Amino acid sequence: MLEKSTINVTCAIIFFDQKILVTQRSETMKLPLKWEFPGGKLEDNETEVDCIKREIKEEINIDIEVLEKLSSSIYNYGTFQIKLIPFLANFVSGEIKLTEHKEYKLLNKSELRNLDWAEADKPIVEELLKLEI
Repeated sequence: MLEKSTINVTCAIIFFDQKILVTQRSETMKLPLKWEFPGGKLEDNETEVDCIKREIKEEINIDIEVLEKLSSSIYNYGTFQIKLIPFLANFVSGEIKLTEHKEYKLLNKSELRNLDWAEADKPIVEELLKLEI
């Protein structure tokens, strides 16, 4: 049996002051209507930081300042496996305009567990909740 290749995906936990940006996948995406930290696939010859800045600009139309990397989360969805590489980031500039997602919310940390998260994002939510931010 062929081993599934792992897709490297970066995501950003973006702070707007004390609120955190979360996005809901659209009905047409894989994992429809699940919530996630926004981001996207790492391209060849691209650094993880360059990737997350590019993806956030493309998908949400804002600029971010990357602060630090958290623990990666690997999750096997059956037909594909992803390695989710999360970064803490601050909002810098721009106006939120979703190009792929259905919806977004700005939430307090305490509200994060109330969402129906994509599986790969769940360990990242838990790590985030333990951080003194």
